[in-house]
Amino acid sequence: MTRLVRQSLVAYGAPLCETVADAPEPRGSNVLVRIERCGVCHSDVHVHDGYFRLGGDKQLDITKGRTLPFTLGHEIAGVVERAGPDAAGTKPGDKVAVYPWIGCGQCVPCRHGEENNCAASRHLGINLDGGYASHVLVPHPRYLIDYAPLSPSFAGALMCSGLTAYAALQRLVDRADRGPVLLIGLGGVGSMGFALARALFGAAPLVADIDAGKREAALAAGAAAAFDPADPGARKAVLSASNGGVYAVADFVGSESSLAFATGVLTRGGKVVVTGLLGGGFSTAVAMFPIKAMTIEGTLTGTLAQARDVIALARDGKVAPIPIRERPMRDAQSALDDLRAGRVTGRVVLTN
Repeated sequence: MTRLVRQSLVAYGAPLCETVADAPEPRGSNVLVRIERCGVCHSDVHVHDGYFRLGGDKQLDITKGRTLPFTLGHEIAGVVERAGPDAAGTKPGDKVAVYPWIGCGQCVPCRHGEENNCAASRHLGINLDGGYASHVLVPHPRYLIDYAPLSPSFAGALMCSGLTAYAALQRLVDRADRGPVLLIGLGGVGSMGFALARALFGAAPLVADIDAGKREAALAAGAAAAFDPADPGARKAVLSASNGGVYAVADFVGSESSLAFATGVLTRGGKVVVTGLLGGGFSTAVAMFPIKAMTIEGTLTGTLAQARDVIALARDGKVAPIPIRERPMRDAQSALDDLRAGRVTGRVVLTN
């Protein structure tokens, strides 16, 4: 039997531990993928904690329905090792990125190609064991995407940070031709969002981040302007740079302060798409929705079709790779700690 070596969550909030078991044998349409790379995402931090912050002292418990020990990780790239008898179209040795946002296949969202919104989801690294391991079992070969000639680290990161950013920006396409898009937060997802915005939109984006180094890097990469949202004068500066306000904002932070900043710089008819999960509460006067004719919308990752689109854009050279630091799989816990503490620029990717 093939050994399955995992960096396992054995108790919420506790350090990950290495566990060893027999790798599952792929049956039916299942495919066993040997993992080469797995990105470390902020969602992993939330699952490791066992909750999302909802503002004040409130928390959303996300521990139910998950059996421990559990394997985190959903930004996976690897090699097909074995496939079940019904897994047509794949063979051992295929290098693949793994779409992890797998649904039940029967509900309304799944039937409309939105497995990422399935209420009975089987998301890898969230509901089913994921990529902080030597192998992962994928239910069907349709979730495997050929990523050549991209690097496995970049391809894996595209399955969450890239896909999430792409799905958010797609929801802003109808506003982006009216003026520059504002991107708030330049972490892993925000960095991908910046690279994708340069590919998708004609005008260079505006960016906002509390980290001066990230702002400087974005300016060097072609951002139209960069702002510190903690600066009391930042709102006026954005309004000035956008001739009275922006029509499109992607909030890659998802905190009370980031969303307040986003809505504060909108012009009438503007839209904010929130993808970040940092947490906290948000309130605004209800009358401001019709007065500003504004839209606040959330999006959770993206569809399988969008994942294929993102890979295609990157393969065509239209998406610049974000900074990636590779670390061995045994360093999964320290990588989570660094991400939680804000010590990561770009993406940390675990290697086997």
